[in-house]
Parts: sequence; C-alpha cells; structure tokens
Amino acid sequence: MQLKNDLLIRAALGQKVERTPVWLMRQAGRILPEYREVRNSVSGFIELAKTPDLAAEVTIQPVDLLKVDAAIIFSDILVIPEAMGLPYEMVEKRGPWFPETIASASDIKKLRIADGSNDLGYVIEAIKITKKALNGRVPLIGFAGAPWTIFAYMVEGSGSKTFSKARAMLYNEPELSHQLLDMITESTIHYLKAQIKAGVNLVQVFDSWAGILPPDHYADFSLPYVAKICDAIHEVPKTVFAKGAFFARKALGQLNCETIGLDWNMDIQESRALIGQDKTLQGNLDPAVLYGSPKSIEQATHRMLDQFKGTRHIANLGHGVYPDTNPENVKVFIEAVKNYT
Repeated sequence: MQLKNDLLIRAALGQKVERTPVWLMRQAGRILPEYREVRNSVSGFIELAKTPDLAAEVTIQPVDLLKVDAAIIFSDILVIPEAMGLPYEMVEKRGPWFPETIASASDIKKLRIADGSNDLGYVIEAIKITKKALNGRVPLIGFAGAPWTIFAYMVEGSGSKTFSKARAMLYNEPELSHQLLDMITESTIHYLKAQIKAGVNLVQVFDSWAGILPPDHYADFSLPYVAKICDAIHEVPKTVFAKGAFFARKALGQLNCETIGLDWNMDIQESRALIGQDKTLQGNLDPAVLYGSPKSIEQATHRMLDQFKGTRHIANLGHGVYPDTNPENVKVFIEAVKNYT
C-alpha cells in the first residue's frame, strides 16, 4: 500500500523531504487520557499488549490526537524473554519483574529461541490490525530491545540503577553471557522479520541500558549483537538507539542501519562528526523541555532543528516522553517541528 505520508521513510533513507518528520518514543501511552481509559478496561499493561484490537487502538491514538508522522506498535521490549520461556510481570509504579532469572548454564538450557510468528503472534496480529486501520496514513514502526538490554533484565530480574548482577555475569561468566546473547539475538531477528512480514515500514532497536557498560564491554557484549541484527534485516530501514553510549558513536556510525538515535546528552555537531554524513540522526530534544511554557518549548525545538539543519534528520525526543507530560505541550513540540522553515 502506498503511504500518504512517507516523510519518515524518506528521511531515514536520506531522500529529499519537504520538512522534518516528527514522532515520539513512548507516544502511545501514559500521557494520553484516551490511553488510560483503554488501559483501565483491562487488568494491566501486559493484558493490553496481548489484546491485539486494544494494542492497535492505542497505537493509532497518537496519530489521531497528536498528529505525529508515524505510529509505533504498542508493545514492550520484554516480550522476547517471555517468548524464550522467561515470563515477566509488570508491577504498578515499579516496572517489570521476573519471578525467575538467568544465573547459570542450567537456566539457559530451559530457554528456547523464540519464533516471531507463533510465540509472539499477538504482536503480529496487532500489527496487521493497525496496518489495516491506518490505511496508509503514516508509516508503522516496529521495534525490539537490543540483546544486551534484554540480557540485563533477564539476569537482574527487574529494572535497576546499576544492573550489577547482569554486569557481574559479563565478568564472571563471559562464555555463558555470549551464549545467552546469541539466543536473544536469534530470537530478535525472527521477531523483527515477522513484524516486517506483517507490515511494519521501519524497525527500531532500543539499547536502553547501553550507557551503563564500560566501552570495552559495550564493544564485546552489545555492539556485535546489534550489528548481527542490522545485517540480518534488509527489507526496511533500521534505527539503532543506544541510550548513553556517547563513547560508541563512531562505531554506531559503522552499523548497517539508516538511522542512529541520539539521546539528549549527545552534542549534535559532535555526533554528526563522529557518526558521519551518510546516516540519518534521530532526536534529541530533552524530554524535560516539555514541562516548560509553550514559548520555551517552541524556542528549544527550533534551537535543536537549527543544529540539524541541512543534514539528514528525524525529530524526536532524546528518550521516551515522560508519563506526567501535558499532551498539549507535546502538540506544541510537534507543531514547532512542522512549522519550522
């Protein structure tokens, strides 16, 4: 199906665009009262993500309400460990929690390499429903977590400021760590390929915990696995977002992907110099800017766009939109991007 608005895809591919496309990480979610209404109709986040009709509905909400240039399928990066045989729970106000974790070779033996279509059929079904309902209005983004980030949760068992258990495993059991990372990588490739087959127009790999690794561990335990995913996928453009990995920007620029996401602490000019001219950069407004006045949001957005001017760019925040952000302020940001000349 021909897209009516293909700005995101053209920008990712480095083609000419009339204006900078804009979307937000975590746009389908907690900032919208309409989302909360749907969320309250089920037992919780996981049930919502596993109910294709509802997942499709909340995926499309930001397109209708915020007028973004892309939809991103409503799901979670932790569906991969669950599909591999390690279920998780979403604890209100605390985040994800794994009743069982991976600590030994015998734990890894209990896991399987996930099959994207069967083990994650509910996400695939949600993509098909969303595609039909969007009817080509905007592109649909698919996504997965980067293997290191998924590994961190599987070993740690929950979110953490330090992920010390997961990082200890890299030092104490490097071979075992690589074995688990390999399984996650294979599962992720199957999953993203199933998403593409179902109709997503672009995929993003989120390495949310890239920045807590020292550079040598990032080079050993994260980057090669992200590279493997990028090399395996050639049907649609790919974006890699490695939060906090400012030390790896040159290496990220060598990946076989079209777009590199920048977090809000990464200097734009310096990032461009390190990553090179032949990648699209995505980002990187500080999400906290959206707590300001409409005028200050507009000014900050234009300052950011000035720095990207004349280069390949997709406008976004430098991380997910914070849950207590006023949706009206999000609209100010989106309009500021659209009206920028």
